[in-house]
Amino acid sequence: MNTAHAGEVGPGTLSRLTAAIYRYLVLGVFLAVSGVPTLLLWTLLSPDASNAVLFVAALLPVAPALSAALYAQRAWAREPDLSPARPLLRGLRLNLRDTLSWWVPVLACATVLTVNVLFTDLVPGGAFLRPVSVVLLAVLVVWSGHLLAVTSFFSFRFRDVLRVAAAEFFLSWKSSLGLLALLIVATATVMMSSEAVLLLFGWAFAASLWLVVRPVVADVTERFTARD
Repeated sequence: MNTAHAGEVGPGTLSRLTAAIYRYLVLGVFLAVSGVPTLLLWTLLSPDASNAVLFVAALLPVAPALSAALYAQRAWAREPDLSPARPLLRGLRLNLRDTLSWWVPVLACATVLTVNVLFTDLVPGGAFLRPVSVVLLAVLVVWSGHLLAVTSFFSFRFRDVLRVAAAEFFLSWKSSLGLLALLIVATATVMMSSEAVLLLFGWAFAASLWLVVRPVVADVTERFTARD
């Protein structure tokens, strides 16, 4: 066998299918390992409104892991070899700092909105504040999806990342609706089963996320990057 091509996927349909299954098995393991800290904290915490801050803070590993998953899925399409873990780790290393630069403030905002949703009965005007906070949470999550797409594939300045993601919220409105649909599915999965089930099917969520944000990546490339 030619060792120079030992890692490449064969041209046959069965070879490509086997390689795809292997990649997403690796992705599933990667996301499961990345999500263990979040799952453990959520399991240990009592389901009390006073723990809302800790529940949200436990989501810190999620965005970097999903960024790596997006980066790897594009790399797999461009470089069809049998080492799927390498793009995952590369994406995690390259995007960790940029992802956390917006993810930490987003989690801080999400904490405030979550507290508003849970404790509005204790303040005047709570009946109005709760639905507003729910809508703002949904907007924040969808905007985060665009931020994730931008920071996973582009090296913009921080303020430009925020602006481009805000623009894509409206320019790529179909993707925004897709991100909202993923949020609804993820929330329903957790409420109807458990967080562990969502973690088990993290590979499917990541694959769906990649399909949803691909038009965003294409549009950002077309509108906001220099062309020769």
